[in-house]
Amino acid sequence: MEKRDKKIRVLVVDDSIMFREVLSRGLSKDPQIEVVASAVDPFDARDKIVEFEPDVMTCDVEMPKMSGIEFVGKLIPQYPIPVIVVSTLSAAVFDAMKAGAVDFVTKPNIGSSKDVNNFIEDMIAKIKIAAVSKVTIPTNEKLEQKERKLKTISEISAENNNLSGTVNSENDKIIAIGASTGGTEAVFNILKYLPSTMPGIIIVQHIPAGFSKMFATRLNNFTDLNVKEAETGDYIERGHALVAPGDKQVIIRKSGKRFKVECFEGERRNGHCPSVDVLFESVAKEAGSKAIGVILTGMGCDGAKGLLEMRRAGASTFGQDEESSVVYGMPKVAYEIGAVEKQLSLTKIPKVLCAIVGEEKRV
Repeated sequence: MEKRDKKIRVLVVDDSIMFREVLSRGLSKDPQIEVVASAVDPFDARDKIVEFEPDVMTCDVEMPKMSGIEFVGKLIPQYPIPVIVVSTLSAAVFDAMKAGAVDFVTKPNIGSSKDVNNFIEDMIAKIKIAAVSKVTIPTNEKLEQKERKLKTISEISAENNNLSGTVNSENDKIIAIGASTGGTEAVFNILKYLPSTMPGIIIVQHIPAGFSKMFATRLNNFTDLNVKEAETGDYIERGHALVAPGDKQVIIRKSGKRFKVECFEGERRNGHCPSVDVLFESVAKEAGSKAIGVILTGMGCDGAKGLLEMRRAGASTFGQDEESSVVYGMPKVAYEIGAVEKQLSLTKIPKVLCAIVGEEKRV
């Protein structure tokens, strides 16, 4: 994480005076953060943004006059500042991410000091990441679809003929994806352009427990793939994608000619459970050259060493490029240690995946 000479200026937006006070006091204890103002609703927040010019804003999803999701959607195109949304256990956070928020935190039980302390620690860490993140202005979905013209396999192959993994018709490959900050939208924007005939996919997204199942449901509802939260005993199958539970480590094991998933409670790796490294290391060991590894946007180094092991085992490996990453941390570290065979923009990743396995990208 890059060093900052100045404190990170934060605006806290929440309709609860108690929660504003708890969050403001908690954040102010960190020497690198300054809460410059608080706001009771989106209209108050708009004025405070103009007056105080915060570096990061925290915003409750549920607020009077205008929801946090609608506010973020209206705010980002005019004032592209990083927003962390605060929410109860609700799929609404993914709508906020789609609207342009960079991350989300689960709202704590205000009556539990342990819950509040964990929340404050989590929020401080995410504010520091958000302060160096890239805010992406959401694109118009219809325009995006128009611009993403379907290409034949041969055209994709020609476009990517410098890749070591060329077009083939193998049907026993598996795809492993790792992501963190900004990853929920990045993963969605890859999977929604993959056909239902793709080889099986397994995903580690750094995400709180409970939200991983909601994330899988969203992917299932809005892509052509069958997506679910991973459970021990699940097989990685063509046309299916599995999302690691938000509080368990996930590995794969060879089972005959197939690959089976194992989920277990384990120590954090690189500060994370699930950890991308834990998954990638197992993929390197069990799948070798039959695997494809993709590391996406996120802060830190999780996944870099595991991806390097995958590449050394013969897997095709790709990293999201700096320009399309919300936070160019994990893919940068992976690239710098030689784990990434090729860096790609988010829009090119589904094209290349389809090219490698001999499938046609959907519109």
